[in-house]
Order: sequence, then structure tokens, then C-alpha cells
Amino acid sequence: MSNLTAHPSQCQFAVIDMQVRIAHGMPQEDMLNVIKNCSILAQSATELSIPSIITEQYPQGLGATLPEISLYLTQTRPISKTAFSAYSESKFKQQMQRDKSMVVLIGMEAHICVLQTALDLLHAGKQVFVVEDAVISRSVSNKINGLARLHDAGCVITNTESLLFEWLGDANHASFKKLSTLIR
Repeated sequence: MSNLTAHPSQCQFAVIDMQVRIAHGMPQEDMLNVIKNCSILAQSATELSIPSIITEQYPQGLGATLPEISLYLTQTRPISKTAFSAYSESKFKQQMQRDKSMVVLIGMEAHICVLQTALDLLHAGKQVFVVEDAVISRSVSNKINGLARLHDAGCVITNTESLLFEWLGDANHASFKKLSTLIR
């Protein structure tokens, strides 16, 4: 059985297609919550030195990564892609670190690019954590279906607060005070 706890020393963090033009097609109230949670996780990954990957689906048509997220991942250059699974892109595979057995996924859309990327990562032997309140689809029913398929395939479905506190592990962690304020 897989370890169900996301250990920061074993994690990579992947932001899948959180782009400006895609965001416009999402339910706006849900989108605001997802942006907030993605921002919290991007800040946390950077603070905890968790290696990050950003993908952008056809950026010349769908725009760049939302500034509310890219602001916190300035050391990470986005990977342009046309394949729905980020894992199909050689640059994504090159940025995957062999010594990191866990991959945390956030992004759009839960039932397409997040789903296909997660399934390919599972097939490649990675343990995949999908942050349910940091993924979105244009349709709530598609998101629910995507998350159910991900769970059934073996992904750990988690949420922003659970993941953040797993990464911290202890209230005595040097970054606890700084990061815990992000969720208040």
C-alpha cells in the first residue's frame, strides 16, 4: 500500500495549465477559491524548497499562467505543451526528479489535463496527490467525475490545508508561523 502522507522531501509540485484565458471559462466563484488555494500551495512549495513544474496548454492561444500563482514560482519556467497529459511532454519528464516519488498536482481542467497527467504519472510509478480544492473544471459534474476516476486509479485526493500541514509536519517547523497564516 502507498504512503498516504505527502512528505515534502519526497514531493514535486506541478501546476497544470492555470492560465488566464482558461480561467475565464470557469465558474467564477469556484475559480476565485481555486486561485487562492493554488497561490497558498505555490507559496508553500517555494518556502519549503519543494521543486515545482508549471505547464501551459497552448499558451499563444490560452495565455500565460495566472499572475497570482506565477508570482510565487519565479524560479520555474513554464513548459509549453499541446498534449493533454503533461507527462507526454519531454521537458516535463526532464524536470521530474527521479528521487522524488510523490507528485502533487493542482490545476485545470480536473477531468482532462490533470486527469491524464495523473494517470501517466501513476503508470510511471509515481504516487500522485491531487488537491481537490486546487483543481477545477468548467462543469462541476466533470470535476466530480474526474476526481472519482483519479481516486479509483490510485491517486490520493487531498485538500490545501491537509497538504500544507503534512508538508509542515509539526508546529515547531521553522516555516509554520509564516505558512499557517496563509490559511486564516
